[in-house]
Amino acid sequence: MTTFQDFITQATPPAAARAAAARAVLDTIGVTLAGAAEPAARCVQQVIAQDGPCRVLGTAFRAGAADAALANGTAAHAHDYDDMCFVSLAHPSAPLVASALAAAERAGASGRALLDAYIVGFEIEGRLGRAMNPRHYRKGWHCTSTIGTIGAAAAASRLLDLDPVAAGHALCIAASEASGLKDNFGSMVKPLHAGLAARNGMLAALLARAGMTANPGVIQGPQGFLAATDSEHDPKDLGAFTEDLGARWEILDTGITVKLYPSCAATHPALDTLLDLKRRDGFSADDVDAIEIGVDPVTPTVLIHDRPADGLQAKFSMPFCAAAAIVRGRVGIETFDDAQVRDREIVSVLQRVRMSVDPALDGSAPPLTQARVTVRLRDGRVLEACANGARGYPERPATDEELAAKFMSCAVRALPLSRAEQALAAVRAIESIPDVRTLTEVI
Repeated sequence: MTTFQDFITQATPPAAARAAAARAVLDTIGVTLAGAAEPAARCVQQVIAQDGPCRVLGTAFRAGAADAALANGTAAHAHDYDDMCFVSLAHPSAPLVASALAAAERAGASGRALLDAYIVGFEIEGRLGRAMNPRHYRKGWHCTSTIGTIGAAAAASRLLDLDPVAAGHALCIAASEASGLKDNFGSMVKPLHAGLAARNGMLAALLARAGMTANPGVIQGPQGFLAATDSEHDPKDLGAFTEDLGARWEILDTGITVKLYPSCAATHPALDTLLDLKRRDGFSADDVDAIEIGVDPVTPTVLIHDRPADGLQAKFSMPFCAAAAIVRGRVGIETFDDAQVRDREIVSVLQRVRMSVDPALDGSAPPLTQARVTVRLRDGRVLEACANGARGYPERPATDEELAAKFMSCAVRALPLSRAEQALAAVRAIESIPDVRTLTEVI
């Protein structure tokens, strides 16, 4: 069995895994730039010590590695536009990229080293996700923050060149830092979760490098991380999920889901289906009598705002997202402006949307990936379709052109057009960059 700490220090990811990581880094840097001016990100920027070697993307600020990771991780998740993994049930890249970028800047590491560190963190998150979910997630833990803290610590440990013993201590320090509660979905604290995971992972690696030690059994112990946070499987069985580390690559087998809508991933299958039905049948908001959306049992624990009060809550509201898609014919960053939540036409349709658990959906499918959509029109027509995943999922991956278009639409919210284009070119070439600091100077 390969231990986590040995994997951190010894793993040699294949080229295909590195290519997948490069796409994830590109997407994440784009959404970080878009999120840098959001209220949650600005709050963090006001309180961090703005003096250090690491860039706070989309701003003129610099900070220490841990503070920069906090700021960039929060910004990356501010629009809920960052990617997803349906094994870890986390947004993996917001904490991983923020932590790895700060560690790489601090260490003067190459772009290739950053990608390898990202993959190491992603793989460890995937194994923990398989062991812990769905029970851990259903219980109320936000995996982006809990599992994400462990992954961020692994990525930072790799870039800071920790030996296996120190890397093991870093993970165990991170296990005591990990937290994040789903009841904060729809508030500024949700993006903060990603920032805290990045910061705490970075801090754990720095503390371990400075000589701090932890109980080496804290992840699997009787009162350790897995037991305390309601792991699906017995903590003693973790070895069954880690034995293929380095032989099988979760980033390739499961893949990364790129989000093409800036709302909770649980809304995406239904949004795809509604927009397809609207394009196909040409109905308007006034034509709709009722919309019924059947979902899996986990989805209602995530989409907790039936009648959202603001744009943040709207991202976790199936009625709002469905109504906005029908009224506007698209869903973008501007959809979640607070003014849209009060829009009379959207509110009118919202009141005709009902979400409920559909027992006929495939219970073996990953949570948040399925939906049954029924649109009842005033003329008596009934339109129905089932969704299994959405655009951007590994089975229907975003094209290079879609990724570039998303990056540019996000980047220009923080950078002039010419600089955004320069940033896109630089991030696309990340694997060949000898020092990550030449990349962050451009962004």
